[in-house]
Amino acid sequence: MSYIIAILGILLVFALAYLGSNNRKNIRYRPLFVMIVLQAILAFLLLNTVVGTWIIGGFATVFKHLLAYAGEGISFVFGGFVFAEGSTPFFLSVLMPIVFISALIGILQYFKILPFIIKYIGLVLSKVNGMGRLESYNAVASAILGQSEVFISVKKQIGALPKHRLYTLCASAMSTVSMSIVGAYMQMLKPEYVVTALVLNLFGGFIIASIINPYVVTKEEDILEVQEEEKQSFFEMLGEYILDGFKVAIIVAAMLIGFVALIGMINGLFGLIFGITFQQILGYIFSPFAFMMGVPWSEAVTAGSIMATKLVSNEFVAMLDLVKHTELSSRTLGIVSVFLVSFANFSSIGIIAGAVKGLHEKQGNVVARFGLKLLYGATLVSVLSATITGLFLK
Repeated sequence: MSYIIAILGILLVFALAYLGSNNRKNIRYRPLFVMIVLQAILAFLLLNTVVGTWIIGGFATVFKHLLAYAGEGISFVFGGFVFAEGSTPFFLSVLMPIVFISALIGILQYFKILPFIIKYIGLVLSKVNGMGRLESYNAVASAILGQSEVFISVKKQIGALPKHRLYTLCASAMSTVSMSIVGAYMQMLKPEYVVTALVLNLFGGFIIASIINPYVVTKEEDILEVQEEEKQSFFEMLGEYILDGFKVAIIVAAMLIGFVALIGMINGLFGLIFGITFQQILGYIFSPFAFMMGVPWSEAVTAGSIMATKLVSNEFVAMLDLVKHTELSSRTLGIVSVFLVSFANFSSIGIIAGAVKGLHEKQGNVVARFGLKLLYGATLVSVLSATITGLFLK
């Protein structure tokens, strides 16, 4: 029965994407079929095979060591603080390691290791997804550099891009997450779900964009011009990336303080007036979608509430909420975890539009105008990845 529901869920995602399509006649179904099959194969390999367990174990071990190294720096600066027994300060244990991971990304960028990896993985992807090299490069780069930083690397082409190609670039950026905060996610979610989401979202972004926003890139248009970073000394670069990582940690902390407090206040007001919290109402609204993703009906309202929390706030707030629900089954935890690993939320519309506007004002305004459609598509990517994951969870 769960397989039937999952297949119906996938068909529902395609139907919703089809309804939002701006050019249904130009949808190319062969690349879609190839990518959905690839998603299923990759999900099975990662979640149900020895090889997948080994890959995820290796990935988790690397991040475990990196977080331990980050802990040495954090302990040096904040080691004199005394905390209540059993407490784990979220800012120090989850957000501060972002500073160290950001520094590592800077080093890999400086020595041209990341650009090489991104370029050639993107080249392979372009042969599979039927899109241009720029779109494929952008998807891989978004998963490593982040949803705002990625546009700097392709800023030479931003101004000349037509609306439809700009949409695909922005959709990829919103559908993925940056490598600098993957370590933070792994402290709240199981590594296998984080890795599965990263892989599936990469293909899911192309699948949904190919339905909502289908087009063909001609040979003349299929150009990739990657912006070379300004020449800096090693320590100039290192200082810049360390500060960028610290800024990200502070911004996430500020967003969490604001959103958690606001949601708490709104829940309190709704409880006083209606006798039901705001999150519970959202849970009932989103419960049918959670059920179609493969969540058991008895847990659909709780899962729907967490999904909605992510959309109206951000993934960190939702992940913290998910951690509290220890009563949820392992199946529901896996499906919801994969759904949460993306930047698909309302605040990301402003972040992406602002990033593009900083490089090209006119194109930034274009992005702002299709912002809601961008969120619609990115959310469908998360739903698709979570639904496919549900096919391989017990």
